[in-house]
Amino acid sequence: MRPVLLLAALLAALLAALAATALLVQTPPVRTAGQAGEFDASRAKDRLAVILGNGRPHPADSAANDAVRARLIGQIRSIGLNPIVRDQFACNEIYKRRGVTCARVRNVIVALGPAGGRALLLNTHYDSSTAGPGAADAGAGVATLLEVASILRSDRLERPVILLFNEGEELGLVGARAFLADPISGMIDSLINLEARGVTGPVTMFETSLPNGPPVRAFAQAVDRPYANSLATDFYRQLPNYTDVNSFSERGWLALNFAMIGNETRYHSPGDSLAALDPGTLQHMGDQALAVSRQLIDSPPSGDGMLLFADLAGQQLVLVPQWLGFSLLALLVAAFGWVAFRRRALWRGPALVVAGLVAAGGLAWLALWAIGEIRPGSFWRAYPAWTRATAYACGLLGAVLAIALPGPRLTVAQLRAGFWLGFLLLGLAVLIVAPGGVIFFLFPPLLVLAGIAASRWLAWAESAAAIAAALLAWLTLGEILALLGELMSNGPFSLLACLAFLIAMPWLVEARPLLDQAGRAAAAGISFLLVLLAAGAALSVPAYSADRQQRFTIQHATDVTSARSYWLVINDSAPLPDRFGGLANWTRDELPHLERKGWIAPAPLSPGLGSPQVEVLGETRHADARTVSFRIIPNRAQSVTLIADENSQILSAGSGAFVRPFAADTEGKYHLTCFGRRCAGATMQFTTRARKKLDFTLVGTTPGLPRAAAPLLSARPRHARPQYSPDSTLTISRIRL
Repeated sequence: MRPVLLLAALLAALLAALAATALLVQTPPVRTAGQAGEFDASRAKDRLAVILGNGRPHPADSAANDAVRARLIGQIRSIGLNPIVRDQFACNEIYKRRGVTCARVRNVIVALGPAGGRALLLNTHYDSSTAGPGAADAGAGVATLLEVASILRSDRLERPVILLFNEGEELGLVGARAFLADPISGMIDSLINLEARGVTGPVTMFETSLPNGPPVRAFAQAVDRPYANSLATDFYRQLPNYTDVNSFSERGWLALNFAMIGNETRYHSPGDSLAALDPGTLQHMGDQALAVSRQLIDSPPSGDGMLLFADLAGQQLVLVPQWLGFSLLALLVAAFGWVAFRRRALWRGPALVVAGLVAAGGLAWLALWAIGEIRPGSFWRAYPAWTRATAYACGLLGAVLAIALPGPRLTVAQLRAGFWLGFLLLGLAVLIVAPGGVIFFLFPPLLVLAGIAASRWLAWAESAAAIAAALLAWLTLGEILALLGELMSNGPFSLLACLAFLIAMPWLVEARPLLDQAGRAAAAGISFLLVLLAAGAALSVPAYSADRQQRFTIQHATDVTSARSYWLVINDSAPLPDRFGGLANWTRDELPHLERKGWIAPAPLSPGLGSPQVEVLGETRHADARTVSFRIIPNRAQSVTLIADENSQILSAGSGAFVRPFAADTEGKYHLTCFGRRCAGATMQFTTRARKKLDFTLVGTTPGLPRAAAPLLSARPRHARPQYSPDSTLTISRIRL
């Protein structure tokens, strides 16, 4: 029994170590007494409290945002600076989608330092989403820029610094597009952008301009607590997300983009409140923004080319020239290929890595699918640690199965060479899809190779180096595991299991003698029991809590053509509460204008409900296209969207000088949206290759619900709130243009 107990302790310790990777991305502490010239998070948060006022949502071109802007201007003047306000009706394309959004935006601009020369731009947005007060997104950025400005105004600045508090970012970066038409934008050569996708956690630098050498070197020289890596920056470019940097990138400015991502459940919801904003997160954002600003002001970025980079637990940023990293990866593959060949593990070792990855990912998918079948919805939301632990346990089980597979037994030396060769071959695959990730595949196998070379003189060197490499893999890949757990808060969790496999496998390779003594069946059984325990905990804990609530938006929609109304609940697919069942006959179906499923039930017509109208002003024919000009009559709707099907061949849309193209490489339906009060009477246009008139779905959205919704509002679950879109009233009609 002793080997079995030791093995059980080892496997439990490995699972605990995987869970403990969350400690690698802790929020730095708040300084209680800052010195002159240092960022003061407490003072910054006090300013933000004044600006947010009553904490209502304040989307662009709303009365609430007018009040926020007035208080923002008051705070700017209180620190001795004079703001400039630009008032523009602008449009911008929605990146990575077929969309164009227009709105009236009033950018607030502040200039520091000398009047001439190339300038540094510090950018954030002061509008919120329609669903929440935006204390973090991007109130934290607003508070940070105000505090940074109050400090920099006392510095002797070597070049101009422009602060941009833009409006309309939440609508599709409209404020950023408007700024690019401003003459001041011609002064800019570098950019620091501040964003948020959560309310807590360390602030990561997740995007740079390309080539990344100059901005990353500036970041490394300036920041004391860096959280950044080149895998994350490459991975971000493949996500559907976007920030103001997307609009600014066409200018070729040197750029660094920062955001916090902790607790996404509060993002774009009423939970993004001042009370929820972590002061340590604000401190970290401010320290980095101030340090990088001073670095870019005083020392022009040096060097060029591309870098691989990664931080070590937020303490030190490691930089490797990309060419050197790629070359080292190739040399390591060749070296371990030779070692594995000599040890007769050239094919079997890497095959175990592939088999283990497939097993880990497949087991995690199966386990979490089973939990989801038992309790539908985002069962992981309140206590995500248990769901992640289930994925980690599946990764651990995959590693045990890979070593315990039936067939010829490999020695520790064979397994060691084979695993690290497979690890490096995986690095080659990562090179193809995310070249920046190569940095995570260099140093652990380099340590092992050094140990193999030193074992000629020191018999224990190879084993010691292998254990050190396993520890380094936990430190580096473990941080990626923790960050991905926050970033991909809704899955896929199979990816976490695959990373857990890569972290656990080198430890189990070194523990192979213990696995042999305990037996294959015992090793697999203990690992499976850990999966069951973690999954049992994920099944048992509440799905939602006061802090991490369920997404639950209620809408009243009216189809004007058929004169029929219905209720719509947009949630995470969880069944509706019992009280809802007694209020209406609910079915789960898809609404074409939303392109997603929701809970639908018949609803009474809302008296006096107005529907937006479109007035055609004219049409111009071109050689191969036609342009239609029109005016929107919102009829009290806060936003009006025209939706055309994917075959409409629309080339561009917008207003005035802000006619924006639809990206040729995007797919899906076309969306043209006007948001805010200025839409009333605004002249807009679209250009299409279609010679015949196009059919559009016209959707008008107004915040709030009719009185008939009172029973639904009272029946909404205790720990549930709107997210991404507020409770609202919609009208849907069809037009031909």
